[in-house]
Amino acid sequence: MSYGLPARIVGFQRCYQDAAKSLVLNGLAERWGGLNENLNTDLNDIAGVYANGHFLLAFCENEVVGTGALIHEAKGVMRVVRMSTGASMRHRGIGSQILNELIRIARSSGCHQVVLETTSTWNDAVQFYLNRGFRIVDEREGDTHFVLDLTC
Repeated sequence: MSYGLPARIVGFQRCYQDAAKSLVLNGLAERWGGLNENLNTDLNDIAGVYANGHFLLAFCENEVVGTGALIHEAKGVMRVVRMSTGASMRHRGIGSQILNELIRIARSSGCHQVVLETTSTWNDAVQFYLNRGFRIVDEREGDTHFVLDLTC
C-alpha cells in the first residue's frame, strides 16, 4: 500500500480504540523487546482516560498510522504522551504532524510550556524532540525530560 503525505490528523474516536491501542503497544514491544501486561492500562479506555486531554490519531488512507496525546500537567503546562508512529510509516513526517498539532492545541489553550519525556536510549526519539525545539531539562532513571517554551 502506498501512502501519500500529509496524514489526516483527527481527535480520538471510540471506533478506533483497538487500532490505537495496538499501534502504541506494538511500538513499545518493538522498543523493549516485549511488554509487561500490567503496564499501559490507560490504553484500555482511551476515551475515558484522556477525556480531559487530547488524544490524536493520524490516518493514511483509512489506517491508523500514528498517535499522540496531550494532558494537563499543571497550570499553564501540558504534557505530550503516547507519541507513536507505526514502524512502516516512520520518517515520513507523521510524528511531526502529530506533534505540531499537539503544540497548536497547547498554545490555543493558553499554555506556556509543553513537557515530555522519553527513554534516554531511544536516540532517534531524543533527536526528534531536539530537532523540534524542545530542550533537555533533566536526565534521570533512564529517561530524558524535555520542555518547549511556547511564545506568541
